Amino acid sequence: MSNNTTTERSRRYLNPYVGGVLLGLVLLAANFVSGRGLGASGAVKSVVATSIQAVDKNASETMPFMEEYAGSHGDNPMKSWLVFQMMGVIVGGFLSGAVAGRLKLKVEHSPKITSKRRLIFALAGGILFGFGSQIGRGCTSGSALSGMAVLSLGGFVTMMGIFGTAFALAYFFRRNWI
Repeated sequence: MSNNTTTERSRRYLNPYVGGVLLGLVLLAANFVSGRGLGASGAVKSVVATSIQAVDKNASETMPFMEEYAGSHGDNPMKSWLVFQMMGVIVGGFLSGAVAGRLKLKVEHSPKITSKRRLIFALAGGILFGFGSQIGRGCTSGSALSGMAVLSLGGFVTMMGIFGTAFALAYFFRRNWI
C-alpha cells in the first residue's frame, strides 16, 4: 500500500482507537445522564409497537409483550428516548458521511459477487441479527457494550458469543468479500 493511500484514508476515517475511546465516553455519559446504557433494539420495538397500534388499537391488549412495551412509554411508544437516540445516529451518520465526502448511493462489494447478492446477504444478516437480539434480550450495544460497562457477566458472555459466532462463520462467508 502506498503512503499516499494511507494518508488519504487516515484523513477520511477516524482512528479506530480514538473511536473506541469516544464510544466508551458516550456510553459512560448515557449511563450517567439517563441511568441506563445504549441500545438500538428498544427503538425498533417502539416502531413495531407504534405500527401495531396504528393498524389495530386493541391489538396490544391481546399481545402481552406489546401491551407491556406500549404501556411503559405512555400513550405513544415513539416518545422513548431510544427512538430519539437512533434518529440521532442516523442523522449523525449522514452528516459525518457528507462532511467527509463519503455520502454516495452505491453498494460496496467484492468484485467476486454482484450488488444484488451483497444486498441479499446484508438483509439476511440484519434479519438474523435482529431476531437474535430479541432472543438475547438486547442488541450488541445494549447487551454487550452496556452490559460489559457495568461489569455484567451476561454482557461479557454476549460479547464472546457475538465475536465467537462471527469468527466461526467468517471462513464460510469470506469468499463473498475477498
